[in-house]
Amino acid sequence: MLFGKTILVTGVASGIGARTAELAGQMGAEVIGIDVREPVVGSGAFIKGDLSTPSGIAEIVARLPARLDALANVAGLSGNTGIVATLAVNFYGLRALSEAVAPRLREGSAIVSVASIAGYGWRANLERAKTLTGIEGFPDVAAVVADHGLKNEEGYPLSKELLLLWTMRAAHQPLFKNRGIRVNAVSPGPVETPILKQFRAVLGDARVDSDITRVGRAGTAADIAPAVLFLCSDGGRWINGANLATDGGLEASINAEVLGF
Repeated sequence: MLFGKTILVTGVASGIGARTAELAGQMGAEVIGIDVREPVVGSGAFIKGDLSTPSGIAEIVARLPARLDALANVAGLSGNTGIVATLAVNFYGLRALSEAVAPRLREGSAIVSVASIAGYGWRANLERAKTLTGIEGFPDVAAVVADHGLKNEEGYPLSKELLLLWTMRAAHQPLFKNRGIRVNAVSPGPVETPILKQFRAVLGDARVDSDITRVGRAGTAADIAPAVLFLCSDGGRWINGANLATDGGLEASINAEVLGF
């Protein structure tokens, strides 16, 4: 379902991004990878680029081909570098890249972003999420953090809350909808990647271990990449504005506990 398609994948140097790029190539796609670090094992063309600044995104977009079939937003920070960098990459940079790439995406193409179970609280924090996603363009993130009194420890979950809300909004925004571009997300739980130790430091061992215990094991990059690529493919042509829980049943378990059923 990906044969002959050109897919742009961010975060290709390691983890989920590396496996997504590798699998896309095996399924017949042409892959263009983006990362701040060059991957040890290449899976197609590579652009070294930084998603944390407007200028960095502009430099990336200037090097892209005229036509693409999908964008897989996989790159992300764990939160250990502070809330400003985390929001810049995980949400505002991701959104800016998606908007900049939209004119190059063919009719009926897809944008798929890796969110997280950590974004589960978007409903409880809806007003905050609405306000922060309502800021247009690529803002001065440090000023946004200061203006809203945001704390460092909120960085990672907040970035994913914003991403989930934006995914639903973007699916119906003219920039994407008028071109038939589907916008979806996948939400893993804990995944055995090089930054899992960072997540433990940010979220705490108790939270990570509890999530793993609920489903029996941590996920792997190989568990997540097929879901990302399915949503990139024609097989996902009637899925739009959705968040696919790719977590071994973790969200279902949390829902049962929180909602009491």
